[in-house]
Amino acid sequence: MKQHLRELLLTAVRSLDDPALGGLEAHDIKIDRTRQRQHGEFAANLALVLARRAHTQPRELADRIAAALPASDQVERVEVAGPGFINFHLSPAAYRAVVPAVHREGRGFGRGDLGAGQRIILEYVSANPTGPLHVGHGRGAAYGDALARILAAAGFDVHREYYVNDAGRQMDILASSVWLRYLELCGEEFDFPANAYRGDYIYDIAAALHRGHGEALRRSAQEVFIGLPASEGETELADPEAHLDGLIARARSLLGERDYRTVLQLALDTLLEEIRGDLAEFGVEYDHWFSERSLADSGEVDKAIVLLRSRGFLFEHDGALWFRSTEFGDEKDRVVVRENGGKTYFASDIAYHLDKMERGFDRLIDIWGADHHGYVTRVTAVLQALGKRPEDFTVLLVQFASLYRQGQKVSMSTRGGEFVTLRELRREVGNDAARFFYVMRKCEQHMDFDLDLAKSQSNDNPVYYIQYAHARICSVHRQLEEKGLPAPRAPSECDLSRLSESHETELMNLLSRYPEVVETAAASYEPHQVAYYLQELANGLHTYYNTHQFLVSDAGLRDARLALIGAVRRVIANGLELLGVSAPESM
Repeated sequence: MKQHLRELLLTAVRSLDDPALGGLEAHDIKIDRTRQRQHGEFAANLALVLARRAHTQPRELADRIAAALPASDQVERVEVAGPGFINFHLSPAAYRAVVPAVHREGRGFGRGDLGAGQRIILEYVSANPTGPLHVGHGRGAAYGDALARILAAAGFDVHREYYVNDAGRQMDILASSVWLRYLELCGEEFDFPANAYRGDYIYDIAAALHRGHGEALRRSAQEVFIGLPASEGETELADPEAHLDGLIARARSLLGERDYRTVLQLALDTLLEEIRGDLAEFGVEYDHWFSERSLADSGEVDKAIVLLRSRGFLFEHDGALWFRSTEFGDEKDRVVVRENGGKTYFASDIAYHLDKMERGFDRLIDIWGADHHGYVTRVTAVLQALGKRPEDFTVLLVQFASLYRQGQKVSMSTRGGEFVTLRELRREVGNDAARFFYVMRKCEQHMDFDLDLAKSQSNDNPVYYIQYAHARICSVHRQLEEKGLPAPRAPSECDLSRLSESHETELMNLLSRYPEVVETAAASYEPHQVAYYLQELANGLHTYYNTHQFLVSDAGLRDARLALIGAVRRVIANGLELLGVSAPESM
């Protein structure tokens, strides 16, 4: 409906034949639902926006535009209100028109041109490949994938990307953890570091390493641990992280770079394959998996540093190289190259975002865990230094999800290996419930995931409630065949004026809102708006179903009602598809 009103207004403005009003396109016209129905269903502020260009008063311009509006059977009347708002009162035919429109457009109903083909690169999950994906990663995956689908439905050209953090200290901790477990399998005895990776998956990778290399990579525990900084519990001044760094250096030294790389690569490949598989089974696919390591290997990190230096945004202090982040509002400047010559994670972030810019995307959207909030300002700062407008870069922070079972919180610890994996969650509640529950809240809001509710087949379970509405409609069409009733006429041939009950009017009103919901959800990066809408639509359907008969003897009324619930079924399926949730035909 909004698009129809935009086209009416565009036609009216063009008919005024005023050169000052030239260049206007339909997507430039803002249409909003009114807050009070007595002012109509929709309002446009077009006259207020164009008045200065037309060198006239907004109210006067609004009157001229309203008078020039083409006739439409979907608009009952138009009023000019306040300083120059153009209010539209819709006719009953406007709501009825949505029913054949849904059937005609099918899966395309609700899709729009808000994005006008703008290219967006959307990076999400990007978990370190140091362990299986856990439930926190699952929320980022569900949110990111739903957002990508919604943005695409709104007309954006979306590129989905996973940034593989396959370089740096965490990968070294992973490799060392695997090697130490391998040494245990070889018969070596020692106290395993408390701050290394300790999950069962480390044993599995170590076992694969042992099967492939026998004891060729074995070194004695004495060789490994002698002379290292004290580990946790050995002395009061013990530094567990220094102990771990010492182990990493010792592993490199004893194994040599080639064998050390063998251990690291096996661990990386194993875990990355698991991550890919888990995400694919969760319905999350990517256009590209981007390797952090490739940035250093290809010289992209050095290129980014040279570029920033040439623009005067780097300086040396205490032997390190710093980025002038404070010039762009950051609380302090940031190290790019340490005094020992090692490049920081931030240096890789700079190179990666420069690479995104050079690939020609109009907008860069990063979805990060909430624990990365401190990185937002510095990355925004460096993009400004590289010439990107702040408004073209967005970071969306996803809060962690806490699991509850029988009212008790499920405890989790990543390095300790005590966490619920995404795979385990999916097996317990299913993909549909997991994905829907993950997107029921704004991404920045903490969420409590009730496992018992997600598994329940009750009206309190929102995804079950919505899917059941879809299945109920499908059952009506099966009953039609079972009773031997004739196939209904096409919606465009039905007398939809027969749909005069209040429940029917409300359902048609809800259906007409769906394209707006998709557009608003895309503009605000809020998939939960689609989830809320689907709950409202499902409630409307269930109320209608419980109040009225559909397979009545009056063929004209029966056909009209079947056309209406068929449109509801289509919109429910479309909305669930945007969230990555299935629409079952029976339950």
